Amino acid sequence: MTSTSALTPAFPAASPPTPEKHPVSDTHHGITRSDGYAWMRADNWQAVFRDPSLLDGRIRAYLEAENAYQAVLMAGTADLRGKLFAEMKGRIKEDDSTVPMKDGPYAYGSSFRQGGEQPRYFRTSRDGGSEEILLDGDAEAEGKAYFRLGGVDHSADHKKLIWAFDDKGSEFFTLRVRDVAGGTDLADQIPDTGGGGVWNAGDDGFFYTRLDDNHRPSKVFFHKLGDKLENDRLIYEETDPGFFMDVSGTRANDWILVGINDHETSEYRLLPADNPSAAPRLVAVRESGLQYDLEEGGDVFFILTNADGAKDFKIMTAPVDNPVRANWQELVPHEPGRLILSVLGFKHHMVRLERKDGLPRIVVRERASGEEHFISFDEEAFSLGLSGSYEYDTETMRFTYSSMTTPVQVFDYNMRSRERVLLKTQEVPSGHDPEHYVTRRLMAPAADGELVPISLLYHRDTPLDGSAPCLLYGLS
Repeated sequence: MTSTSALTPAFPAASPPTPEKHPVSDTHHGITRSDGYAWMRADNWQAVFRDPSLLDGRIRAYLEAENAYQAVLMAGTADLRGKLFAEMKGRIKEDDSTVPMKDGPYAYGSSFRQGGEQPRYFRTSRDGGSEEILLDGDAEAEGKAYFRLGGVDHSADHKKLIWAFDDKGSEFFTLRVRDVAGGTDLADQIPDTGGGGVWNAGDDGFFYTRLDDNHRPSKVFFHKLGDKLENDRLIYEETDPGFFMDVSGTRANDWILVGINDHETSEYRLLPADNPSAAPRLVAVRESGLQYDLEEGGDVFFILTNADGAKDFKIMTAPVDNPVRANWQELVPHEPGRLILSVLGFKHHMVRLERKDGLPRIVVRERASGEEHFISFDEEAFSLGLSGSYEYDTETMRFTYSSMTTPVQVFDYNMRSRERVLLKTQEVPSGHDPEHYVTRRLMAPAADGELVPISLLYHRDTPLDGSAPCLLYGLS
């Protein structure tokens, strides 16, 4: 019998660092408060966020002392931490890669090398072949104390690459533009961005969000390649500090979408991708509690919204030349209990991901006829995700599937023929056999009579006579 003490790490006696006290008094609402540690609040915190080397030396010294104290106190857990790390690492394939996604004559993807920490971005010919490395994150990180890649986006002409990086840990990303043929960056360099850029239709410039001193994406700019930073055109500025912004483009490269949102309200403005000097047009004015998302659909936008009391959302359409709310037309009505999660638009089809009775499902709709079909699966409980596409005029969409027994799988699905092709199954280096496990979907009646869905996982040899223990947890 193993003693408990043999399994419990020893924690050495150590004295924590004692911070200095420099009392500062302030009065709010008639109450005076004395704070002996106010000096730990750096007055220049916004500058420190951009450049950690600017942190006050006293604050840095105290933080380092706390870290040293923690290291001494937790030294006895070194073996346990090493064991846990090795166990978790053993479940991850280090030299993993994504399934390349087709776009015109090429297919684009990313991968990790054995022992690497940063992704490499590559492309192949559309039908496969040798990889052409476009950006090597490990090479870019070499010699830097900290490095993190942000968004990477190729131009429609496949000649250039926008890429973003943070080399200070501040999450203020710098944008660069790489010439694919030469493998070198252009002179353009945009600091303090949100981490990504969106090409215009001519591939001679891009849109991006700039972060303010509070690390909030509050402005959208357009940068023309080769121009000075101070000449970048302000597209839109959000003055309400409670709202955040993002900028995106449609796959057909027709529109630039400026999204403004908080946790329960959204608003969109759009402008033609081939005319960055145009004033962005408002789609529907923000209204507290009104949420909507835009998805391209050729001559219409598909609009996923909770408007008019659609708690579980519905899908509407609006003409692209005048998509104001008065012109919204219902396409997929609201159905209580069926939550529509996302929508993808293609030239001949529309795809939606929804959840009903606690299970996700993918619904493919032929646009010309309105006919719909579901993609079926054999297991009783599972998860699904839409992977999107670079291409708008295509019959193929990509999705991911997983369950408590099945690792993540990537499929291509032909929306017309309904044929699915398994492209990849996640590898688990430490070993996993789905045949050893069973996933069940059960419904349990609650006290109020409602049926609560239960996803149950057990080993195929587990006795089902009530003698086996069960780990039960719930989400609300």
